[in-house]
Amino acid sequence: MNEVVFDCHGVSISGWHFLPEQENLRNARGLPCVVMAHGLGGTRDAGLEPFARCFAQAGLHALCIDYRYLGKSGGEPRQYFSVRAQLQDYAAAINYARELPEVDPQRIALWGYSFSGGHAVAAAVQDGKIAAVIAQAAFMDSRALLLYTIHQCGLDHMLKLWAYGFADAMRGTLGMRRVTLPVVGLPGENAVLTTPDAKPGYFAIAPPDFRNEITTDWIIGLASYRPGTMTPRLPCPALFCITTQDTIVPPSAMEEAARRAPDKVEVKRYPLGHFEICVPPAFDQISKDQTEFLTRVFKPG
Repeated sequence: MNEVVFDCHGVSISGWHFLPEQENLRNARGLPCVVMAHGLGGTRDAGLEPFARCFAQAGLHALCIDYRYLGKSGGEPRQYFSVRAQLQDYAAAINYARELPEVDPQRIALWGYSFSGGHAVAAAVQDGKIAAVIAQAAFMDSRALLLYTIHQCGLDHMLKLWAYGFADAMRGTLGMRRVTLPVVGLPGENAVLTTPDAKPGYFAIAPPDFRNEITTDWIIGLASYRPGTMTPRLPCPALFCITTQDTIVPPSAMEEAARRAPDKVEVKRYPLGHFEICVPPAFDQISKDQTEFLTRVFKPG
């Protein structure tokens, strides 16, 4: 594993580059590479490494990044969340991966979890030349997420998030200190995600120095982001790993996104919650299924 840094619109993006451990997927141009990023407020050291190592063992390069404003990447203000910026970071990571030594630039895969599962779809459509996509326990539709959050946490919780979002947007416009909330909290606490499994599940995969904090203005503009509607325009095969007992993102939105493109999207369903997919014993099966998918897609000939 190598630490790497590259530029995106004048901001440094940090990542890990895992080298492939075998040559079975090599063709005349090189080996495939999977670009990976985390979900809401997450950094690469919060559960991505085990997946990346599995892909490397199977013969792929793997590039895990921290979005700008988070982790070891640059950007101010810290802990700022922006869909637009994260899609730019994904595009920069794709371009960086294509330039890595021994990487086949025509065989780049995208891997996303939770919020970045939607980004993986959107980034693949935007790029137009991505060769495979994996989305696990993924956010796919903001409108479905809104209704699901109200169902899981109550209308009061959603109204409170909007109030924080408007306050953050106003303060940001005036150049004042941003309004932040914890990414996860216990039910009833002031936090973005407050289902019973949110805090214990997130902290089960987060590193000891995880910064449980995020800006909130993105909440008021989220309704227009619906990556699940883009699946018919995917330029490649995709694997959707759906957690059917998910309380964070609605499984139905992933199902609907897959139904929009049955010729492109393969579905695997797991009777698990949002965070269980990242830890043993479930991780063993999920990582096996994902590795098999990538190996099948990228097998030479």
